[in-house]
Amino acid sequence: MSAYRFGNGKIVVDGRTWEGAEIQVAQGRITALSRQRAMTGDAIDLDGGWLMPGFVDTQVNGGGGTLFNDDPSVEGIARIGAAHAAFGTTAFLPTLISDRPDRIAQALAASDAAIAAGMAGVVGIHVEGPCLSAARKGIHDSAHFRRLDAEMVALLTRPHRGVVMVTLAPEHADAGAIAALVAAGVRVSAGHTDLSYAEARAAFGAGVTGVTHLFNAMPPLHHREPGIAGAALEDPAPWCGLIVDGVHVSPAMLRIAMRARGTERMMLVTDAMPSVGAREKDFVLQGRQIRVADGKAYYDDGTLAGADLDMASAVANCVTMLGLTGETASALASTNPAAFLGLDRERGALAPGLRADWVQLDRHFRPRGTWIGGRRAA
Repeated sequence: MSAYRFGNGKIVVDGRTWEGAEIQVAQGRITALSRQRAMTGDAIDLDGGWLMPGFVDTQVNGGGGTLFNDDPSVEGIARIGAAHAAFGTTAFLPTLISDRPDRIAQALAASDAAIAAGMAGVVGIHVEGPCLSAARKGIHDSAHFRRLDAEMVALLTRPHRGVVMVTLAPEHADAGAIAALVAAGVRVSAGHTDLSYAEARAAFGAGVTGVTHLFNAMPPLHHREPGIAGAALEDPAPWCGLIVDGVHVSPAMLRIAMRARGTERMMLVTDAMPSVGAREKDFVLQGRQIRVADGKAYYDDGTLAGADLDMASAVANCVTMLGLTGETASALASTNPAAFLGLDRERGALAPGLRADWVQLDRHFRPRGTWIGGRRAA
């Protein structure tokens, strides 16, 4: 049994803040949590900063100089996880963008092996593509695009460890294919799609429970055809990923979305590329040179290529750009994505019985320490 004490700050517990707390940990889980009203001699001084549940990121393409598509291995996942742990991420889905079926199989096997080995942080895999719309391809290579047919369903529903999340364009799925994924426990999210409003509503009723990077790689919100973005804002059921970097979506549009829909099923994602946590920012993506400058990753023609964003910065941006409270930003980074993945009985909050995952931030939301399973990871 270990005890950790924190004081002189804001500790997020059940959507509220305590000034101080003692967290008791055994076998990687919180066994007791109590409020502390005065600093003790062995307490960590938060100095006006924050202690939040560890961040949960459902879309991590890379980090620390490693792109998952280039290195879909246990070692590659470890490097990516270490890079993001430095910014408070304690659970993540390594994300493979559109690629060949054999590379998808390799990535699925690597995720399974990492979980089997007990690697801290990895909780599954996100396969983004290749069943996407060429009209909304973004940086994805459309040469890999295909329908969600029986062969792809069989690949994506093989027995697996952890969560499997799939981003697809529902208009490129054979009849019954989405239902087959859902029946196998796959989290299905719509993205890189040209769905109309009516088609999106039908997709939500057919098992699509997520929207990948809302507003990006989909039709713009229009007053005569709201598209999938409008359908997602109207329907409170789907979970919506948000890239809050001030580049992918206007902060004004994000504020409008929050006011229209609320924050309960909104969640932060980084869509991070190898540049996060790396000294050399530029990288190569499937043969294309990607430039990274001023927090923006882009191809020569101006196409955005993921993001140079970490989760601690996304939390800070929620407060400074969107005017959200730190408590709400914490929910978007931890509680909500954990619930979307079905991991809310394991992660996403500071509470007895849950994993001892948390992040210490200073008063400007810069990371100062990350604990995974009660052990300091960064």
